[in-house]
This record gives sequence, structure tokens and C-alpha cells, in this order.
Amino acid sequence: MTATPAWPPQSAPRLHVETQLGEGVTVQVDGNPAHYLISVMRMKPDDIVLLFDGRSGEWAARVRDMRKRDLVLECVRQTRPLDDVPDFWLCCAPIKKGRIDLIAEKACELGVARLQPVLTRRAVVDKLKLDRLHAHLVEAAEQCGRTALPELGALIKLDSLLRDWPQDRWLFFADESGGEALAATLAAHPGPAAFLIGPEGGFDPTEREAIRALPKAVPVSLGPRILRAETAAIAATSAWMTINGDWGE
Repeated sequence: MTATPAWPPQSAPRLHVETQLGEGVTVQVDGNPAHYLISVMRMKPDDIVLLFDGRSGEWAARVRDMRKRDLVLECVRQTRPLDDVPDFWLCCAPIKKGRIDLIAEKACELGVARLQPVLTRRAVVDKLKLDRLHAHLVEAAEQCGRTALPELGALIKLDSLLRDWPQDRWLFFADESGGEALAATLAAHPGPAAFLIGPEGGFDPTEREAIRALPKAVPVSLGPRILRAETAAIAATSAWMTINGDWGE
């Protein structure tokens, strides 16, 4: 007996689009995504592409019309609902180009709900290209299967972050001067949370005092070794997802 082929095909490419998706909705694809589907993936009429818009879950769409430089996709069936990602924010100081891009990519893969860049006194970078970071979030979501993109906040100063901090959200921060044991502290503080990672030079004494003064701030240790900022961000997020996130589901 011949096995029924999987549908949608497991090899179907995934693509993020801005158009809100739904049954029968058509999406025109051009530019680099169209080149990828037409010239790299060699898509043909009636082939399936998986689409997501960050609002409507994932949809299987068939190739309806195809030209040399663009194509039209028609949504056929919803394949997955919108992700219910854990309520976790990653707040981090901007660092050099390739390394902040890595943080964005891994934050998306690990399940972060919001990526919030935070300007601190010792940061060596004081500007960010948010469109480039957004592109890395999109690419990571396409590859890892997320249907909900992480929110990307604009770069804000640390004092603004602390001033407007939500009263119902824990703020764990990696304090190189000393903090509580990570695993036990995370387990003792369930609920909406964020992790604050400083720059290469760490927080200065005034910043550390201001963070510790926040009622929801919890200083933690990331172990006996000095971690690079991107390593600390990935390690902290992984630890939270293991203890309070969706890795045990």
C-alpha cells in the first residue's frame, strides 16, 4: 500500500510576509524572496509555500501565478495557529554589529517575546540599525518554525527603562559584582520576566545601584567565568526557558 504523502510537504519553504493571511488571501511576492522561491527553490505552479505574518499563524499557500521576477501565492489552509510564546523579554546593551545580530537570531530561536536594546554608559555602540535586526529576526523565525515574530523595541536609555518598568514583571540582571544562584532564583520568581544584560565593560556602579533599587529587580550570577555579552544573553535566556519557559512542554 502506498503511503499518503505528508501535507503540506515537509520540504516546503517558509516565508514571512506583511500581508494579513487568511483562507483565499493572495500574496504577491517580489524582490529577493521571489528570487529565492523561483531561482533557488525552483518552485512551480501549485507548489506549496508556508507563509506567516506574525498575526495569523502559519498558512499553506499554493503558487498560483508565476513570472520571471515575481509570483502570486494563494492561502489554502492554516497549518498552525499563532505561537503562544512565553512572556519573556531580553534587554541587552548594544554591542558590535555581528554580535548583536547573533543575539537577535538566537533570541528568536529560543522563544523570546520581546528584544529590547538598552543604552548604558559603558556601551561601545550607541546606535542600532533596527531594520537589520528585524531582518535577522525574520530570517531566524523562517528557519526555526516560529509563527510569531519577537517584538523589537527601539533603543532606549537605561534610566528610561527603569523609570517605566512594569510593576508585574521581574527584571533579572547579570551582576558581575555578585548575585544569587541562577537556577534557584529563577525557580523562586515565576511569571512575566526579563533579563538585562550589560555591555562588554559591565554596568557602572551608579547604574548597578539604580537597577538594584528597582523593586522587581533580582541580581543573579551567571557563573564563575567572565562571559561575553552575547554568550551571557544566550545563556540567561536558555536558563529561563528551561525553568520558567516552554522547554519542558
